[in-house]
Amino acid sequence: MRVAVIRFPGSNCDQDAFHSVKDDLGLDAAYVWHEDHSLSGFDAVFVPGGFSYGDYLRCGAMASRAPIMEEVRRFADEGRPVIGACNGFQVLCEAGLLPGALLLNAGQKFLCKDVYLRAENRTSMWTRGVDKILRIPIAHGEGRYVADEDAVKRLEDSGQIAFRYVDSAGEATDEANVNGSAHSIAGVLNEGGNVLGLMPHPERASRALLGSVDGLQILNALKLVASNR
Repeated sequence: MRVAVIRFPGSNCDQDAFHSVKDDLGLDAAYVWHEDHSLSGFDAVFVPGGFSYGDYLRCGAMASRAPIMEEVRRFADEGRPVIGACNGFQVLCEAGLLPGALLLNAGQKFLCKDVYLRAENRTSMWTRGVDKILRIPIAHGEGRYVADEDAVKRLEDSGQIAFRYVDSAGEATDEANVNGSAHSIAGVLNEGGNVLGLMPHPERASRALLGSVDGLQILNALKLVASNR
């Protein structure tokens, strides 16, 4: 299993993603520059967080037009694993690989703290077996997930809501919904379940030294794919 970590100008969580995959999961990982046109030899894609292109237009909007994203789309269409965290989630939404959009946090302030997540879908490759409340950090200013009510209902009905913000007891309260996301949505899946986007950073919760290993509950999906090859 070889994982491509996409690098855009302004990415700043690419090394976090690389080391979580390589050191914590024990899988092969390599950086891929945004101007590249090929993902030959790779089996999965990690679109990391940061401020791609300085977020000068909309978060993820410019990155979504980068040459490498055509290959990421091909990967997704072929059913291969693609994960985007924080800015990576924004990129995947802007690229049309995931529904919805990310806007300014409801409080219009940058948030950097641990949050609790509850897996709503338990059948996708990314969420299968996640039966505990996860504690994973966030670090974003534009993480409020939005979609109209019809779109949210479609996500609900099709099992595409991956994670919700909850409190430590697993309840989806107003206080736990730190950025004001629609229906407390923290992460969504594509229809095939192979593409996951979420605002929290699982790669920053992949070893005890970081304060939590709960991110491995999500990232271990890559190891499972590798073991089934």
